[in-house]
Amino acid sequence: MALNNTYDARLQQETAVGAGVQLLLLALLGTAIGMGVAGWLTGLAFAFATWAVLSRALHRSALRSFGPANRVTLGRATLVGGVTALVADSFESAPPVTLLVGLTAVALLLDGVDGKVARRTGTSSALGARFDMEVDAFLILVLSVYVSTRLGPWVLLIGAMRYAFVAAARVAPWLNSPLPPSFARKTVAALQGICLLVAGAGLLPYGVEFGVMLLALGSLVWSFGRDVAWLWRNARHEAVAVEEEIPAEAPVLELELAAR
Repeated sequence: MALNNTYDARLQQETAVGAGVQLLLLALLGTAIGMGVAGWLTGLAFAFATWAVLSRALHRSALRSFGPANRVTLGRATLVGGVTALVADSFESAPPVTLLVGLTAVALLLDGVDGKVARRTGTSSALGARFDMEVDAFLILVLSVYVSTRLGPWVLLIGAMRYAFVAAARVAPWLNSPLPPSFARKTVAALQGICLLVAGAGLLPYGVEFGVMLLALGSLVWSFGRDVAWLWRNARHEAVAVEEEIPAEAPVLELELAAR
């Protein structure tokens, strides 16, 4: 028990350091651009929520160390917190696009690093994979909010689609079944961040940016549609397999009842 408490304390220290680094980044951003109340409150809320959710998840997990891969993901989460604060601040004043694009670009570039580190160090875990996925999803959501202010609210569909899928899975549990690995799915996911970054930079003509985001949304709808179709077929096959097993077991059950 004492050993488990020691591991838990070390894990909580990691999350506390991450929260501290997040606050430091917010302070630097606030000093550099004079960030307003909306940016500060949103950034602080993100830092607290990340610390609270991650601390709870680590406490409930069987991890004995935070691991280098999770540290990379935590660093990405810190950058996403900075992007979130800047996007919130953009509703009060013109955002520093160079700074916003810079933080986003680094966060996107580090996206594949944590997975490689986990595999090379043998520290892959379900919690680490989920942590990485949630950071990616939230960054896409925040970027879609930012881009939607210029291209229209339809861009929000890109950021909301994953959360809509999670909500739908609560109503239809068959959507929670594991999906097979897919290079196409990973490519489409990476494409969302790149397209949002390009559109957010504001360097291309409006029509080109609009087309880029349509491409991103279309590919995402195709990817989700393909996965949902696969999950539906898989659920149907499992249901048929269960139904086929029942008649084979029924005679055995009848014999047992007769014997009693």
